[in-house]
Amino acid sequence: MLLSDVIDVLHCDELLVLDHDRGRPIADCFAADLMSEVLAFSGHGALLLTGLTNVQSVHTAHVADLHAIVFVNGKRPEPEVLQLARERRIPLLSTPLTMYEACGRLHAQGLPASVKP
Repeated sequence: MLLSDVIDVLHCDELLVLDHDRGRPIADCFAADLMSEVLAFSGHGALLLTGLTNVQSVHTAHVADLHAIVFVNGKRPEPEVLQLARERRIPLLSTPLTMYEACGRLHAQGLPASVKP
């Protein structure tokens, strides 16, 4: 799945930080608010769905080599989070959907769950 597909499926009306590459490949998806879980179990190239809007989400995405973050429930991060994501070139999106509904829609479109082997 491409990042542009994620934007469409999740109705991401707010593209908070998005580089020019909407064609960025998204290998799979991981949903969590506990960043230690993301570090332990997500795979390279995954999409992170979270309600956590602080800098930890961006730091975690960078360390885990995730390809984008989608904030659920219409949440928006503070300006320093946006700036860090720009510096790290990590796309940040916002969806009005709940985490449950966002996961379901992505799964229905064939995006697998991210789990490290």
